[in-house]
Amino acid sequence: MQVDISWQGSVQFVASNASGHQVLMDGPPESGGRDTGSRPMELMLMGLGGCTAFDVVEILRKGRQQIDNVEISLNARRADSVPAVFEEITIHFVIFGTAIDEGRVGRAIALTSEKYCSASIMLAKAGVAISHTFEIRESS
Repeated sequence: MQVDISWQGSVQFVASNASGHQVLMDGPPESGGRDTGSRPMELMLMGLGGCTAFDVVEILRKGRQQIDNVEISLNARRADSVPAVFEEITIHFVIFGTAIDEGRVGRAIALTSEKYCSASIMLAKAGVAISHTFEIRESS
């Protein structure tokens, strides 16, 4: 895996991966940025969310659950001093579908956090306290 970062001036950067996808990063005006892109730590949180969402959807599909949508909210608390690392992250899943089994959802979330999601496991090993909650909503 390779990612290249290109400085765009001020505190703006473009990240490019080997398949040609790009992500813009920028800082807030008080740091000299123009607020035109996500902050690097926001991207880390987004990556964690995408990683765990991918796993949960795949596990529930393989478990023959009739899911129609999955929404995930992540909230992080960072250290007050530099480096302002993540200290705590809460991940809340909302699973939409028909006759979704609560036990299967709980098991899917346990599997992503303990076995499959590299981002989650890496952060947990670094000492970040990660907790998960979920709710199931019947599709209409």
